[in-house]
Amino acid sequence: MLEPMPEDWRRALAVVAHPDDLEYGCAAAVAVWTRAGREVSYLLATRGEAGIDTLDPEKAAPLRAREQRAGAAAVGVSSVEFLDHADGVIEYGPRLRRDITAAIRRHRPELLITLNFDDTWPGGVDWNTPDHKAVGRATVDAAADAGNRWIFPGAGGEPWDGVRWVAVAAAHSPTHAVDVTAGLDQGVRSLLEHRTYIEALTDEDPEAYARSFVENAVRQEDGPFGDRPTVTFRLYTR
Repeated sequence: MLEPMPEDWRRALAVVAHPDDLEYGCAAAVAVWTRAGREVSYLLATRGEAGIDTLDPEKAAPLRAREQRAGAAAVGVSSVEFLDHADGVIEYGPRLRRDITAAIRRHRPELLITLNFDDTWPGGVDWNTPDHKAVGRATVDAAADAGNRWIFPGAGGEPWDGVRWVAVAAAHSPTHAVDVTAGLDQGVRSLLEHRTYIEALTDEDPEAYARSFVENAVRQEDGPFGDRPTVTFRLYTR
């Protein structure tokens, strides 16, 4: 049985690869947390510039960054930062770990949030992307790097060893969950802010697409909150 997510924290940092990564379900949980007065910040490794086939990267990057900021605002998040790694070819390694470590030291979160970094999505059929795998794994590693003053000493900021959990969204074998009834509509609006991306992705009406996707992503039939909409996480404790 899934357990409720911990609630004894004040600050979280969500680290993902692309604009819209958080909006496909996880943002509804973010809405619940910000409604409760918690502080959530977003850190994106790229601006998603390679994500729209019909739009050149130099035009897509600022557009998708604007849509991401609007999507974040829809769920109560005002702090959105971009690392400007190259979309589609993010490399796991010291540079990525250093950049995430620096952000952890600046924001000093108790909770880190990232996206599934396994080879496949739940169900084991759809292959995950290299960007998601690189960023998710680097985030887990940076949680420890941030507390060691001798690792990336030039990254800026004082060491921060206060990360207590890393929560992985859309993961195989989730362990914890959040009832997102109160944040569901905000979560839908958050995804809908990525309208340009959605219109390039599908011929469906964007509003219908956003609501259908988010509602399906959070549907539960026998979860810890009964059949209430739920966002699940695999939670690592430090």
